[in-house]
Amino acid sequence: MSGGRLTGRKALVTGGARGIGEAIATALVNAGASVMITDILSDLGKETAAKIGKSGVKTGFAELNVTDDAQWEKAVAATVSELGGYDILINNAGIELTSLLIDIKADDMRRMCDVNIVGTGLGMKHAFRAMKPGGAAGKGGAIVNISSVAATIAYPSIAGYSATKSAVDRMTRIGAMEAGKLGYGVRVNCIYPGLAPTEMGMKLATDIAALGLAADVNAAVASVIEQTPLGRLAEISEIADAAVFLCSDEARFITGIGLPVDGGMGT
Repeated sequence: MSGGRLTGRKALVTGGARGIGEAIATALVNAGASVMITDILSDLGKETAAKIGKSGVKTGFAELNVTDDAQWEKAVAATVSELGGYDILINNAGIELTSLLIDIKADDMRRMCDVNIVGTGLGMKHAFRAMKPGGAAGKGGAIVNISSVAATIAYPSIAGYSATKSAVDRMTRIGAMEAGKLGYGVRVNCIYPGLAPTEMGMKLATDIAALGLAADVNAAVASVIEQTPLGRLAEISEIADAAVFLCSDEARFITGIGLPVDGGMGT
């Protein structure tokens, strides 16, 4: 999906150094948007920003731990300053720590809550402050939170992750309501990606096999495909295209939704 539909837009992508975040950042650039990639992986993030910036659209990098309020302030300020505005947030950064409920560790649960829930909430907070009338950017915009098909299905070994991604869905809908009622001019939606063959996705498959829930990694992947009506894993470009759509004027009357990009797995 391209064609300049986002020409003139200024975007911040969390967890943009690799995987789904990199794919979304690339798709935004291909659609004409300027992009600030943020991540805790500074060297890789800078490389990714330089790579996708070769198209001629302005890109930049800002280090961002999404759980840190002060770092959010700096990253948003850098976006407004370097790109000349801010009207798209892709809340993509997230972690998944696999465990059966009987073995779950409190620290792992807290870490997932901190990154996946607190990080997403802080992202919306600072986007609203910058994008609303009177804010540093002040022209409204669009927020796309990356939830997961895990928020819509019961799958063993990912209870903590599923819980946090369900929270992302709920925060999305409340954020959309608040932004609309308070006149921020910001649409808020989320995406439920299916399993994609990213580093994070394949680690989950490895963990599932290690827990004895599948004979091996290939069997773990096959079990997901078997539950997916379209009969394959997601491609990260498909998730990226959905994000571009939700940020575009074609979605101008869409807010407060969760869009499945899961091949039907969550139906």
